[in-house]
Amino acid sequence: MTTPTTPTSQGQLHRVLCGGALGLYQMAYREWGDPNNPNVLVCVHGLTRNSLDFERLAQSLSAKYRVIAPDVVGRGESDFLQNPMAYNTVTYAADMITLLAKLGVEQVDWLGTSMGGLIGMMLASQPKSPIRRLILDDVGPTLSLDALKRIAGYVGNPYEFADLETARRYARVVFAPFALQSEADWAWLCDSSFKPLPTGGYRFNYDQRIREPLQQTYIDKPVDLWALYDAVQCPTLLIHGAQSDLLSAETAAEMTHRGPRALLKTVEGVGHAPMLMSEDQIALVRDFLESH
Repeated sequence: MTTPTTPTSQGQLHRVLCGGALGLYQMAYREWGDPNNPNVLVCVHGLTRNSLDFERLAQSLSAKYRVIAPDVVGRGESDFLQNPMAYNTVTYAADMITLLAKLGVEQVDWLGTSMGGLIGMMLASQPKSPIRRLILDDVGPTLSLDALKRIAGYVGNPYEFADLETARRYARVVFAPFALQSEADWAWLCDSSFKPLPTGGYRFNYDQRIREPLQQTYIDKPVDLWALYDAVQCPTLLIHGAQSDLLSAETAAEMTHRGPRALLKTVEGVGHAPMLMSEDQIALVRDFLESH
């Protein structure tokens, strides 16, 4: 069942019922543009982020695309899972198939930042994939273990803050690699990163238990997803933060020669990951979609 809210710059908020053997839960998603437009762009955020990351990009593209941005379960307006070990890409990919079925579309373009890109790669590598064009934002088949440890170190620790100003200061430290271009950008990002607590103070806008699978499963094992990437056949754009500690320049270059032979666009002065909030970064997405 979908419960819409009044459309705003933050999109129209809906929910879809997902789940299976581990229980049922609601996944929220935002929608911009004409709901009857067959050109659908699905935008999926990174590990600790949420659908509001794509608000500016969605507004910029919504005249030509129906833009859909889910809050991956455990983030944003979506439910938290009872079993934290279900916070994994298999769960997320299944939820996205449920979402596409709800949308009633057979094909979509996919933009995924970090974790969202891994989900997209999983789906795009499958036979009969609904993804016709794939945009990977600073993520690839091989990921730095040092970067994964850095990310795992700040996920959920700290999680709650006495006031919003303290929360904002901390966010600017851990999200410094985003290299946002203005104070307005930082204000938007910080305010979408936290939720007020009923007892006072603020918490991050995600379930702090999303770190448990990361710590227990991935943190000491090399990530090798080349088999998935090599199976992708659709046109692919790779956006790479020049100073990224997650995706190396060597891996990014190899991705242009293997699998779908991604078109590589490097964003100078940015680490992990380009947030696609500035016009120059949005233009990378727009130009790829219009030229392929």
